[in-house]
Amino acid sequence: MKNTIAILCAGAASVMMLATSCSKDPKKPGLEYMPDMYRSPSYEVYSANPNFSDSLTMQHPVDGTVPRNYTFFHYPATNEGYEAAGRDVKNPLVLNKENLAEGKRQYEIFCVHCHGSTGQGDGSIVAIGKFPPPPSYSKGNSSRGGLMKDLTDGKIFHTITYGINLMGAHAAQIAPEDRWRIVMYIHQLQNDGASPIGSDSTTATATKDSSKVTALAK
Repeated sequence: MKNTIAILCAGAASVMMLATSCSKDPKKPGLEYMPDMYRSPSYEVYSANPNFSDSLTMQHPVDGTVPRNYTFFHYPATNEGYEAAGRDVKNPLVLNKENLAEGKRQYEIFCVHCHGSTGQGDGSIVAIGKFPPPPSYSKGNSSRGGLMKDLTDGKIFHTITYGINLMGAHAAQIAPEDRWRIVMYIHQLQNDGASPIGSDSTTATATKDSSKVTALAK
């Protein structure tokens, strides 16, 4: 008898809980029982976290992991890697007006403050005397030897990726495809602003060798 009463009471209580927690009125969402079961408290990205031994909420990736769709740039941040990239790597994107225009836009975001709008090394932070000017793309000499106007696709891409001297690496800021578009625009600046696209052609197909396309990396 006692068990029957207990079961009936439990059933009645369950019905009451369901009745009070549900409502057809969207302005009355009802009651939540044990909300922590599905509304677990979250930590801010840079806040302390007692659940990890290093007390950091944002954890480093596991050693050896690679992001999905990541492609490696198989040229190290050395002079040897720079020369090898200059010799082997060609721009895998098609040279056309759209890519060139986007390259100019990206250049004006990431490069113009040092290199200047015409690539003469007279950007805004140079003008105020805080930093020495980088060499002109059309008239200067590279700190690694040779003329700036002779820099190849691979050498420019390598430099944007890893940086050189006071210029920091831009791999984390600029996507590989946009780095290649910037390379296209720098070739225009090497030629004193003359477009690399001929007047009788709107496109030029870049080398498609698979060994070159890997340079879209990092």
